[in-house]
Amino acid sequence: MHQRRSHRRASSSRGSRRRFLHAAGAIAAAAALPRALRTRADEDRPRKKVAAAVTVYTHNSHADVIVSRLLETYTLDGKGPRPDLELVSLYTDQVPEGDISRRLAAEHGVPIYPTIAEALTRGGHELAVDGVLLIGEHGNYPVSETGQVMYPRRRFFQETVNVFRRSGRVVPVFSDKHLSWDWSDAKWMVDTARELKIPFMAGSSLPGLWRRPPADVELGAAMTEAVGISYHTLDAYGFHALEMLQCLAERRRGGETGVAAVECLAGPAVWRARDAGRFDLELFQAALGRREHKDRLRGPLEEAVKDPVLFLIEYRDGLRGAILTLNPVNDEWCIAWRDGKKPEPTATQFWTQEARPFGHFTFLVQGIEQMMHTGRPTWPVERTLLTSGMLDALLRSKLAGGVRTETPQLAVAYQPTFVWHEPPPPPSPRPIQGQ
Repeated sequence: MHQRRSHRRASSSRGSRRRFLHAAGAIAAAAALPRALRTRADEDRPRKKVAAAVTVYTHNSHADVIVSRLLETYTLDGKGPRPDLELVSLYTDQVPEGDISRRLAAEHGVPIYPTIAEALTRGGHELAVDGVLLIGEHGNYPVSETGQVMYPRRRFFQETVNVFRRSGRVVPVFSDKHLSWDWSDAKWMVDTARELKIPFMAGSSLPGLWRRPPADVELGAAMTEAVGISYHTLDAYGFHALEMLQCLAERRRGGETGVAAVECLAGPAVWRARDAGRFDLELFQAALGRREHKDRLRGPLEEAVKDPVLFLIEYRDGLRGAILTLNPVNDEWCIAWRDGKKPEPTATQFWTQEARPFGHFTFLVQGIEQMMHTGRPTWPVERTLLTSGMLDALLRSKLAGGVRTETPQLAVAYQPTFVWHEPPPPPSPRPIQGQ
């Protein structure tokens, strides 16, 4: 999510403003990032040996901001606390110009293998690691008819499963972001993990972000509707927005029951839907009000946003969700929701640190770290199965001209297990290479 340079140049003051506002707390946080998921009993536990398979490993790629934390500490400078995970092998699917994996592997004594199977067996015949990181994000891959990059996430998982079957045992696996661009592949991955009893987790960093102001849906709340705003691409960033929505929605009364139908509108149809009351206008205004960069919008919204996109989600239990992508006037994730027992809506911004060390990835890695040690997913993979399926269905609706699409396949029911805690201030940002 940090590779959004064209949308960031117009708001370069954001980093300097935050550096000023958070200077005192940030300096302390840089020296010792939070170990929110750790206990005193964990402090002396041995490091788990982890293999990583990534699409590409370039500066500030997801491979860098996730895997490099195992090599260069949570602050990506060798000075912060270190995860209790040891990278012992690496596979890179592509090696583009700007690759940094070879340099880092040489510096840290990590072998790079030509196949995923060899990375997991460390050149032997059977599984030889305690956990697996699969990062299928960034790189040169084809695009589907719906506009999703066809990252080889299923293939990465399939090759991992092949080693598990041959070895007669499994270890925890984390797959970054969507499970797949295709619903059937995503469902197969989760079904296979259940069949083989693989501790399996996926998703993005959004659920663990800083929230401004700190807010969460009360567990068991009578939630009726949520409206959020997003930006950039519908594939990479639309998925983030759906994860923002879902990590809140799953906490409502009864837990998650699944999605009954979706609809994706674009262009003037979005404003017609607004005027027709297809989503709660008060919630929309509350979400807009949480933006830090309000000066990006000058004049009527309809004139400033020429190509808006609206995700409409109908949950099986009656909850309604809406996400509006508002390029180019918005570059933030904000959301508002209504609890039937409260007179006023609640709204917050999900904030990311858009400069190295991208501190929000610390919370993602901490969740992975916990699963690798306990053998139990830190948050339910069903959340990511549902968000992956929602995105697939929404983009198919858009491709078909914005038709309402019933989604019986998305009857994904689960109970929330993730508990969000307000993180301390982010570590001090450092200049991004090349800027």
